[in-house]
Parts: sequence; C-alpha cells; structure tokens
Amino acid sequence: MNHLTRLTGAALLLALTAAGCSGKATGGASQDGVKTGPGVTKDKITVSALTDLTGPYAALGKGVTQAQKLYYDQVNNAGGICGRKVELVVRDHGYDVQKALAAYSEVAPRSAALPQVIGSPITVALRQRVEADKLLTIPQAWAHTLLGSKYVQITGTTYDVDMVNAVAFLTREKGIKNGDKVGHLRLEGDYGQSSLTGARHAARKAGLTLVEQQVKPTDADMTAQVGAFRRAGVKAILVSVSPKQAASLVGVSAAGGLNVPFVASNSAFAQQLLATPVGPVMEKNYYIVTAAAPFSMDLPGLKKLAGEYQMAYKGQPLDSAVLSGYSTAAVVGEALRKACAGKDLSREGIVNAHRSGKSPDLGLGSAPEDFTRWDVPAARASYVVRPDRKAVGGTSLVQKATESDLVRDYRPPAGG
Repeated sequence: MNHLTRLTGAALLLALTAAGCSGKATGGASQDGVKTGPGVTKDKITVSALTDLTGPYAALGKGVTQAQKLYYDQVNNAGGICGRKVELVVRDHGYDVQKALAAYSEVAPRSAALPQVIGSPITVALRQRVEADKLLTIPQAWAHTLLGSKYVQITGTTYDVDMVNAVAFLTREKGIKNGDKVGHLRLEGDYGQSSLTGARHAARKAGLTLVEQQVKPTDADMTAQVGAFRRAGVKAILVSVSPKQAASLVGVSAAGGLNVPFVASNSAFAQQLLATPVGPVMEKNYYIVTAAAPFSMDLPGLKKLAGEYQMAYKGQPLDSAVLSGYSTAAVVGEALRKACAGKDLSREGIVNAHRSGKSPDLGLGSAPEDFTRWDVPAARASYVVRPDRKAVGGTSLVQKATESDLVRDYRPPAGG
C-alpha cells in the first residue's frame, strides 16, 4: 500500500468513525433497539422550553415552567421514559422575538421536543424552522393562525373559539340581545386578531354590533379605550389583552361608572391581580373563558396536582398556568412513551406517535382533545370561570366546559 492509499484509508476510517458518533445525535439505533434522533442518548431525553420569565407574560411563564419541571421530576422519579431520564432545558426570551430565535438556535439541535413556547408572535417566527427540523412543539399560545402544522400542537381551544363561546355566554346569561353593542379590547398581533375573528363571527350570528379597540403591548393606560366604549354605549366588553392591560381596563371602567360584564380570553387574567386594588372589581364583573378547569373544582386529579405543586413550590400562585404547563408537559411525555413503544424516538417518530391519538386523561377536567388533525382546534368546549380570592387557584366555576350553539358551525381558517 503506498503512502497516498494509506492516507486515503485513514481518512475514510476517520470519516466513518465521525459519522458513527454523529449518528447518535441525528439518528440511529441505540443498544436497546430504539431508533434515536437529536436530543436522545442512551440514558437521556432532552426537551426545551422557550418561555417568558421577564416580559409581559412572566407570571404565565413562571407557572408553566415550574409545573413542567414538576411533571418531568415525577417522570424521572418513576424511572423515566424508555429507560432514560428526561431533562428540561429552560431559556427566557422575555417575549422578544429576536431573543427567542437565538434561544431556539442554541437549544433546538439538542432537543427531542419543545413542550413550551410562550407567545403567538414567537411561535410564528419559529414555525418554518420547527417544521424544517420536524420538532414537536407545544405553544403556550392559542391563536387559530397557528393551526395547520403537523409539528405545532395547539392544545385545548383557540382564542377565536373561546370568544365565540364568550358571546354565547353573554347572550345566554347576561341579557345581551340582538341589536346591542359589545366592545372588544384586543392586543395587536396574532392573539388579538385570532380573538377578533371569533368575536366578529359570533357578533354577526347573534345580531350584535362589535365596537373594536386595539392596543399595543407597550400600552398601559386604557383610559382612551374606555372612553370610546362608553361613548358607543356598549353593554359588555370582550377582553383579549395582557393581564396588566385588563386590570387598567377594569379599573378605569369602574372609576368612570362603566358597569358592564367583561368576558376575557384566558391570557387576560393572572391570579396576582386579585391582590391589587382592582381585584374586588374583577370579582364582581370579570369572567374568563378557558379550556382549563379551575383548581377549585371538586376533582381528585386537581386536588392531587394542587397538593404536589404547593409542596414543590411553597407560596407560589396555583392558577391556570400551572394546569396548562403540567398538561402540555404530559402531552409530550405521552408522545415519548408511544414513540418508545414503537421503537422510534427520532423526531419524526415522536411526532407520528403524538398524532396517532387523543390527549392523555390526567383527571384534571380537561375536555378530550383530538391530536390526529392539525387544521382544526383540538377542543371546542370552553369553561367560564370568575376571579375569586377565596377559591383555590384564584378562580371559581361559573359554567362547565360547554360547546355553544354559536361555535358548532364555526370553522376557523387554519394558518390565518
């Protein structure tokens, strides 16, 4: 063998060795016969959360993240999944798209799934990359414009579905009737636009006039918007903004004598508001439509989770963020278990396992969700709850999960 041949052979051996090492990360079979992919080694499965711990949805991000840590700690204490421990990597983007993109670039190559991405604009910015990477992603965002991707799972109801059910609640329970005017305060972007899509559909079906007001994420004082609602003579107000903006809306309305019911998206309330001066006003006139059952419901699963969370995070709020975080972590956990049973923990194997059935029954009061389709909401039944300082979790039940007549013929335009 000449010198050149020896060099070529050595290079080939080195290349094959390198390919074998890289196959552990990008795809191959492990010693237990399970096909693996990025984020999966012989003893660990890595999943990542892109959350908001310092921005406008910090309260949501903290509750979701702590609940997901609790879930994966419990999984690991029970032996893990597929003989592997599950590691949750957390990155704070502060609700900043550029920071989220940078965080994704860091964690995605070593992640098997993303059980948390907070924010519709964040999810929209990441969507093409998520699809190219074939990475199962669960947003903590519920805009119907996020539907339509096999790799992005919107859990529960979408904002538009909740707003349709909200209008149905107003007409059924609050005396709103044909010809009345109803206000809608919404945040610019996918969250507000999705809510508006549902509100317009329901208002048209119910014969109502919708008085629309849009605000930016940086807007803090809702005085001008309340003035517009008062001049229009609205009989109720739909709310699709941040919790702090909702607090301003309710506080300014009370000070100005605008005494109407408010019905809000789930993202427009945080339990911490009950300790502020606006808390008592919210308890009187504020309602939240959501896919999640309130912790104050008499369900064994909710009581168990409440006890476990309070033991792990003493003194921390027990609210819908906790329930959402735990449930979405479990969605990914179930996908990993099914993928393991199918001997395929590659990204495509995890996604296919997830898309093969319905949501796991955790005994937490959530309506069954169909994950086999990604062009329609996973659920259409909304709870109605109200702020309640005395209730576990800060809200009490007003209406059990209901799929209203208005929502049954509603078909959201997937993808926008």
